[in-house]
Amino acid sequence: MPVVVAVVVLIGALRFGGAVDDAVLPGIPSPGAVTEWGLPVVTLAATLLGVLTVGLTVTAAFLLPGDGVSVAARGWWLLRRTTWVALLWAVASGALILFTVSDVLAVPIGQLSRPAVVSFALSVSQGQALLLQLGLALAVAVLSRGGTSRGLAAVAAGVAVVAVLPPAFTGHAAGAGNHQVAVTGLAVHVLAASLWVGGLAGLLLVRRHRRFAETAGRYSRLALGCFVATAVSGVAGAAVRLGTWPELWGSRYGVLVLLKVSALLVVGVIGAVHRRRAVWAGSFVRLAVGELVVLGAAAGLAVGLSRTPTPVVEDAGAPDPLVEVLGFTPPGAPTAVRMLSGFLPDFFFLTVVIVGIVAYLAGVRRMRRAGHDWPVSRTASWIGGLLLLGAITMLGVARYAYVLFSVHMVQHMVLSMVVPILLVGGAPVTLALRTLRRPADPQVRGAREWLLVVLHSRVFRLIGHPLVALGIYVVSLYGLYLGDLLATLMRYHLGHLAMLVHFVLAGYLLFGVLIGTDPGRRRVHPALLTIVHFLAMVAHAFFGFVLLQSTTVIAAGWYTGVHPAWAAPLLDDQRLGAGLAWAFGELPAVAVMLLLVRQWIRDDEREQVRTDRALDRLEVRTVKS
Repeated sequence: MPVVVAVVVLIGALRFGGAVDDAVLPGIPSPGAVTEWGLPVVTLAATLLGVLTVGLTVTAAFLLPGDGVSVAARGWWLLRRTTWVALLWAVASGALILFTVSDVLAVPIGQLSRPAVVSFALSVSQGQALLLQLGLALAVAVLSRGGTSRGLAAVAAGVAVVAVLPPAFTGHAAGAGNHQVAVTGLAVHVLAASLWVGGLAGLLLVRRHRRFAETAGRYSRLALGCFVATAVSGVAGAAVRLGTWPELWGSRYGVLVLLKVSALLVVGVIGAVHRRRAVWAGSFVRLAVGELVVLGAAAGLAVGLSRTPTPVVEDAGAPDPLVEVLGFTPPGAPTAVRMLSGFLPDFFFLTVVIVGIVAYLAGVRRMRRAGHDWPVSRTASWIGGLLLLGAITMLGVARYAYVLFSVHMVQHMVLSMVVPILLVGGAPVTLALRTLRRPADPQVRGAREWLLVVLHSRVFRLIGHPLVALGIYVVSLYGLYLGDLLATLMRYHLGHLAMLVHFVLAGYLLFGVLIGTDPGRRRVHPALLTIVHFLAMVAHAFFGFVLLQSTTVIAAGWYTGVHPAWAAPLLDDQRLGAGLAWAFGELPAVAVMLLLVRQWIRDDEREQVRTDRALDRLEVRTVKS
């Protein structure tokens, strides 16, 4: 029933939005009716199969209680079904490549040439996204047959979650004026909706499980968070694509948005009010089917919206190439006011900052309610790190980092050195382990249990080694700028986002190993850590020296196209960035060195105390004997 409703609503949305036109105009190329109708239908099929794959794997790995280190019998049953669903998803993604090529080239699908399809899949971002999704869906199919381990099921769920995201970075979002909101917001929207709808479908399939009530309770908490994320990201994305409020009710795209929002609100309210009561009353099946019907209609509307022209595109006129590339109007000559103002919202970093601060403060509050103290300095360090993360990625400086290598280098240094040091000082893992509640059922792995699994894993122990952490930090620094990778990452929003996140994670890993206090950190003598930090300082200084001496413009393919007329020549700006990188790292490096020396002194003092106590005990035993 939900699938039928989704298809019917999709057909209505396509007709209403003008996404399909059966009329063939003389002289105008047309892909034919098969492509015009087949593309949205196959898109809907791929969407539903992806959502179902996510739901089955997440339910098996995280919602159902396990059997020791293995998934439960019902979880194993879900994983076996996942194999076939994921294979169908891969087939649908492959079919989407063919239909999309037909649509883009305006050639009937039966007349497509193999070179055209291969070139689209390997060279065009939309084709690359679909090809990546196809490969990830096949990986889920293989992982779901790999065994009964809960860890393996969690990996399969993680791959499935990632697999639904690639197409979100193409289409209307990629062509919208604000990439930072539209693209990332759509990714969050797709992810949250997939967990919400897929989890509900997975829950419906295990309704006869003897611990179904507890499983439904865990899903309800997940669904609430997904509902909020879906609503907020959907509103943000719609605002970017609509442009103005009158378009919400004055355009066909806006009317479809209103219908979709209404459907999500209806199902959200019903689920929030009645789910717990329905579980105990035995009417969960009717409620779940009703929710899935409404959500199926929302899915049909979503696919219809992806094919409907947006008001912003219709009224834009001649597009500005720089605006399309950057996602915003190029900034003027830099001033202190422009650097610290000109808010450039990025949905990903905005979510990280808000959720990170709220979750941390909730943990501190729980600690104090339990009668335990938590250092104010740690709270200030964590909040300061997240606020600095938000400022360096969303204020005016972020705009200039796109067009000036020197400002990009400042952003890099802050994200890889200052922000990680502050975040490490907040000891978030310690707070999480002390405040996350243990599930009442020992066979259920909650957030705390999964965190411990990660901390005790071989992979974490490997990357937590001081030399490995140092290698990751240094190799990524040199590889990014000397390996001509920067231009590629700057060209794509996803690549740029991944680069900034990597800066923070690589820095957090290194400084967590050096000065962190969280569990899972290797016990290494401060003398060795001091040497590691000294090597990092040397590598950083040498990197700045190499850039200063370079006569080749780094990422010329990117900065040549976006270079402002008011800016200094590219090579001069690059040398300025090299000088800033060389000088900027000194203060954080000295601060970390002082902390390491302090740890070294304290470690020697503790060792001396232990030695004195051992000698005292030996002397007492000698006297008694």
